[in-house]
Amino acid sequence: MRKKWGKWALAALLFTGAFAGGAAAPKQAKAFTADNADTAMHAFVSVFYDSDAKYFYTNSDHQIHAEHAYGPDNGRYTDFWWEAQLWETVMDAYERTNSSTYRTMIDDIYTGFNTKYTDMMSNDFNDDLGWWALACMRAYELTGTDEYRNRASFLFDQIYSFSDETYGGGIWWKRDGTSPQKNMATKAPMVMSAVKLKNATGNTDYLTKAKKIYGWIQSRLAGNGKLADHVEGSGNGAVVDWEFSYNYGTYLGAALELYKATGDSSYLVDANNAANYVINNMTLSNTPMYEGENDGAGFKMIFMRNLNQLRLETNDAAYLTFLQQNATQAYNHRRISDQIIGSDWTGPTGSGYVQSLAAAAGASVLQLVPADGYTGYIAGNGNYEAENALLVKAEGGGILTESSSPGFSGRGYVAGWNTDGTAVKFNVNQNSASTRTMTIRYASGAGNASRYVSVNGNVVQSDLNFPATSGWGDWKTVTINVDLQAGYNQIVIGQDTSKGNANYLNLDRIYGL
Repeated sequence: MRKKWGKWALAALLFTGAFAGGAAAPKQAKAFTADNADTAMHAFVSVFYDSDAKYFYTNSDHQIHAEHAYGPDNGRYTDFWWEAQLWETVMDAYERTNSSTYRTMIDDIYTGFNTKYTDMMSNDFNDDLGWWALACMRAYELTGTDEYRNRASFLFDQIYSFSDETYGGGIWWKRDGTSPQKNMATKAPMVMSAVKLKNATGNTDYLTKAKKIYGWIQSRLAGNGKLADHVEGSGNGAVVDWEFSYNYGTYLGAALELYKATGDSSYLVDANNAANYVINNMTLSNTPMYEGENDGAGFKMIFMRNLNQLRLETNDAAYLTFLQQNATQAYNHRRISDQIIGSDWTGPTGSGYVQSLAAAAGASVLQLVPADGYTGYIAGNGNYEAENALLVKAEGGGILTESSSPGFSGRGYVAGWNTDGTAVKFNVNQNSASTRTMTIRYASGAGNASRYVSVNGNVVQSDLNFPATSGWGDWKTVTINVDLQAGYNQIVIGQDTSKGNANYLNLDRIYGL
């Protein structure tokens, strides 16, 4: 993955209409059925796959856009690591259907990729190479084709050669020496690839290396129930604690592979802890939070793919329910005109172009688990963490997320909020139309504050008062009744200084919906 994001940056993205998530679309209540899974996959292939080039387009309109203008043909086709993920989406479909069409595509996509990237080792990013090593091992497991195993083995050895004892061990992110970083995205997929290579070859050196890589992750990136993104800097390096769902997904996948290879239950504990952290802390009412466009749109696909493997190993009914409900949630929010699923499963896919990595995530989740036949909407648990919502920022910011004041729920809260035009947008889904009492948990240590509340574009309270609290760690609640429709709703809590005062307000969560 080439782009790196600042702490909490994904939750603080401007909510614009540049991508498909930026405009509303008609709501549809549909069941998660096998036909839905077929529809989603057929639509994904129809819109994005170039059967002549044997390669996927970056965008649904097949045009080059500045937001992700790199990859073959100046970005008309997906870049290196995206194509590996999209290849795995085809494997997801093949595992579900055993279709000869998808079996042929597995080989074709590999051929198309090698045609466009004639020298894989010209890529300086070890994590990009690692995604292909992992995908090749999965292709080998599905097809028995030696070429895939051999390519994975070659890539693994090339990546592992960039190990040293800087920062206590681990593999460098970049091969050209331009970034002093060692990260989860490079390490955890390598653990999975190593165990798979050991299983395929019988060479126990792979398992030894897998344990060593995992041990470094444990020593530098895992702690206090959370996972950091990377270590960088001089000396022993500083840990950068960005939180992304794909880090948790690859970590749980690595732990699961080691558990299956060794029988050591501590690995299974690690895998379950990582899975539950995302489910409990990186969702909006049990739907994975929006993590942005470009690379971030595919993060939840990687998490879901590995969570499903954990579900298969443990036969955990809660994981099955979570996966099935999110398959329904994603499908319900597809764009009806072309059946494509956008980057934010909590709200409708809009009318703009959709990126292939985002669409693949939606298509994949429908392939992973058996259909439950449920007809209707998915409301979740009614709890919406503010730090996982969409933040509308003013010029220069005016709103951010943090986790320094004690007593918050989830991963943090919205803070630094006193600027006109800023807002927090919550995508709220309901099983049926009703009037709900919404509880807002907040802190107002600078004195009384006020904000407006709108529901589906209509202001229902222009100056809701938030009485002063004794400090920023003193969390209180206010309530307001809101009329919600069946399916998708959007609740906005925003700042309009013409209607109220501009005191700072920290927002923890809304609930009761």
